[in-house]
Amino acid sequence: MKRDPSLSPQAASEPQAPHEPLGPDDPLALAPAPFNPYKGNRGLTRAWHALKNSINGFRVAIREESAFRQELTLAAILVPCGTFVPVDAVSHVLLVGSVLLVLIVELLNSSVEAAIDRISLERHELSRRAKDLGSAAVTVALVLCVLTWALIVGPLAMHWLGR
Repeated sequence: MKRDPSLSPQAASEPQAPHEPLGPDDPLALAPAPFNPYKGNRGLTRAWHALKNSINGFRVAIREESAFRQELTLAAILVPCGTFVPVDAVSHVLLVGSVLLVLIVELLNSSVEAAIDRISLERHELSRRAKDLGSAAVTVALVLCVLTWALIVGPLAMHWLGR
């Protein structure tokens, strides 16, 4: 019976050579990413740069995205209401969290749209699909928010109205 040389202890510790070299169109053969001065930061420096980038993101969203401004206005009304509604702590988290989720999904949708517009402004089926999927995600978040508020605050409102 012949013994397989790849099962030897030396073969297990030696790295396997690739069977063929990577071609120029192989995604693994791409050049390394350009130097990013923020990737080397650690600890508080990294957190500080991340906070500055986040604040810039909020500024851009408020300045450039009307849907985000509308949802932010709604959040400015609903978040305080959600904290003062006489319900248990979990319900407070659900009320406020559902509103914040809408803002999160809107920011992600806006970033997808900006990236697609950066690539090309020409009409393309895949660009349309990506933008439509982002819009659908915002709609799902809005429906979740409405359902959460209706199920938690709805019965209280009915009781307050005397029905």
